[in-house]
This record gives sequence, structure tokens and C-alpha cells, in this order.
Amino acid sequence: MITEYKNIERVKPSGLELTDRLVGVQRVTKVTKGGRTFGFSAIVVVGDENGVVGYGLGKSKEVSDAIAKAIENAKKNLVRIPLIDGTLPHEQDGKYGGARVFIRPASHGTGVIAGGAMRAVLESVGVKDVLSKSKGSSNPHNVVKASFDALLNLRNAGMIAKQRGVKVSKVFNG
Repeated sequence: MITEYKNIERVKPSGLELTDRLVGVQRVTKVTKGGRTFGFSAIVVVGDENGVVGYGLGKSKEVSDAIAKAIENAKKNLVRIPLIDGTLPHEQDGKYGGARVFIRPASHGTGVIAGGAMRAVLESVGVKDVLSKSKGSSNPHNVVKASFDALLNLRNAGMIAKQRGVKVSKVFNG
């Protein structure tokens, strides 16, 4: 799922205290000549609220099975997001399909200003202070993926210094 990003640091789920947040459950229908077959699709975000997060999709005939599958899938796609004192290193845009998101670091005490699917992602990451806006599609699947697009493109000073092959002090002084 999470592939074409340069700064990605994958994380193993063992030893982490992960909490899961159910973003959405949809009832889906397959029409056959014998009639309609109903199933369920679930999207879940898991994270340790300390910079590690992942999302997963699960489908099944039963709601509980779909959620369990989604949690297992999310644990296989954990990544580390750079955080600075409970907020983000810089502002970032993200997009996926028709969904567009914008996230901006906020001062201490602001809280998580985000709605719906994006709030679940940001709280699972462990962001305490952030300003965000979701534009375009409000489809939970696409909003979660757009939020991950924005988060995976975040870089802190250490990452930039490593990519440039210089010391961290040189990044700020030019």
C-alpha cells in the first residue's frame, strides 16, 4: 500500500503498544443471478501515538471479521512519521483521488483541529497540536490515504541533513 515514498521508515509491530481507530464501515453489495450478496468493508488506522502509524482495509461478510482483517492489514503497513514536540515539522499538502488535505503545525495548546477520517490518522500518529483542512472528496478511504500522503512527505532537519550529506547545523545556516 505505502510504497513510492523516499523518506519512509517501516516499523515492525512487535513490542509496540498499538491502539486502533475505526474510521469507517461500508456495506457493499454484489448482485448475482441468485440475488444480492451483502458484505462489509472496513478501514482502520492503528498507531502508538508516538510517531508510528498505519492504515488497513478489510472485507468480509461480517462486520467484526472485516474490522479484524483491517487491523491485521494496518499492522503490516506501519511507518514512522517525524514529530517535533507533539506537532509537525512543517506544513504539507496531500492528495489521493478526489481528496485533498492540508496540515500545518500549530503552537502548544491548540489541539487537533481536524475532522473525521483525518482526525483519526493525526491522533493515531500522536500529533497533539495541528491545524488541518480537508478539501474535495470526503470519502473516508481517500481522506485517510491523502492524509498519509501528506504525513509521509514530512521531513525533519535530521533527514534533510542526511540527504544532503551535511551536518544539521549547516541545514539552518546555509
